[in-house]
Amino acid sequence: MSHVGNTYRIARTLVRHELLLLASLLRWVARRPHGTGAGAGRVYGYTRGQGAMMFGFGFVCVIETVTMSVLLRDFPLVHQAVLVLDLYTILVVAGLHAASVTRPHVLTDTTLRLRRFATVDLCVPIAAVASVRRELRTTHEKRDGELDMPVGSQTTITLELAEPVAYSTLFGRRRVVRLVRFHADESHQLVGVIREFTRDRQERTGPSPLPARPA
Repeated sequence: MSHVGNTYRIARTLVRHELLLLASLLRWVARRPHGTGAGAGRVYGYTRGQGAMMFGFGFVCVIETVTMSVLLRDFPLVHQAVLVLDLYTILVVAGLHAASVTRPHVLTDTTLRLRRFATVDLCVPIAAVASVRRELRTTHEKRDGELDMPVGSQTTITLELAEPVAYSTLFGRRRVVRLVRFHADESHQLVGVIREFTRDRQERTGPSPLPARPA
């Protein structure tokens, strides 16, 4: 029963993910990004490093679709099955890029919302930021307590947290992280604004001065 329940949960999660990709395509066409309305905060994209790669991947999928259609033209049933799979793959590739375009990072004076595709959505309180720096990395090793969100195989910002922050993975598992590496197109500007917000918050919540000693 437990195995059936896990299978159902995984299937439901995958269906939900595919629906999010389709919704992202519609948002992309309509130019309506998610979570970036009036008063939502400053928006920072991260698709500049992956646009060419995703376009190239999509082009390869189109070529494969055409090629398989020619090779399987004498096998209609197989041709139809492969065609559906190829078209679905192209749709997923387009949906992944659309999700990146329509789900950017969002920064307010209290929260930094980091996103990648339709799979990662991490809200980091500004009060939890210990340090932030620009750091280009092209290789990443999976470690406990760390979250890497590369785009085009690279991250450009490293965020160290003073306290752990939790988020849910694609399949609903809860993970706690204290270090996040991610990419932003305007990484220099984003790092500067985060530091400014962090400094202002520290000044507002700094220790109260000690009372003067009685004369």
